[in-house]
Amino acid sequence: MTCCLRLFFAMLAIWLVAAPESARAHPHVWVTVKSELVYGADGTVTAVRHHWTFDEMFSTFATQGLDTDKDGKLSREELKGLAEVNVTSLKEFDYFTYANGDGKKASFNEAADYWLEHQNGALTLHFTLPLKTPVKAKTLQLEIYDGTYFVDFSLAKSEAAKLVSAPAQCKLATAGPNTAATPNQAPNEAFFNSLDSSSNWGARFANKIVVTCP
Repeated sequence: MTCCLRLFFAMLAIWLVAAPESARAHPHVWVTVKSELVYGADGTVTAVRHHWTFDEMFSTFATQGLDTDKDGKLSREELKGLAEVNVTSLKEFDYFTYANGDGKKASFNEAADYWLEHQNGALTLHFTLPLKTPVKAKTLQLEIYDGTYFVDFSLAKSEAAKLVSAPAQCKLATAGPNTAATPNQAPNEAFFNSLDSSSNWGARFANKIVVTCP
């Protein structure tokens, strides 16, 4: 595991040391995903807006000591530093977001408009990934996954994906990981610790958002 990913989840380290061995196996963090594909006036996809909600255990450890005014709530300002650490660290991992239009890879610029909110005990990271070159394709596929499987992503049960200002003929479909194609027993922790940001083992757990525009 690289230093930046450890930084991204630095607040989790204390729990990992104290947790039972059974709780340390991959994945370590669970994220529920909602995403929006944003279209320009010319019918091209210009950006992806992510809304990622972290599991309550990670959220609790990540926010320790951040309630500086002691009002029992975490404001956007109090979470500003943590949001910056998260987004900066995600850059090395391509924001765990991979897109292609008609089979051709599409690349993103750095994340923008990012912020964290804390509701019902869980953190949600909001951020926008502008495409370096707007994409117009008959089939656009977006995949969200961590190649090291340190983080387990799953699509929200409702409104997991949305099209914003898309042409009327465009259709949206989503799919979670193909569990039939995943191993019954995951490799051991040593295997996962040998993976780095270039690893693609976790692709088998990819969540897919597909847009078709005939």
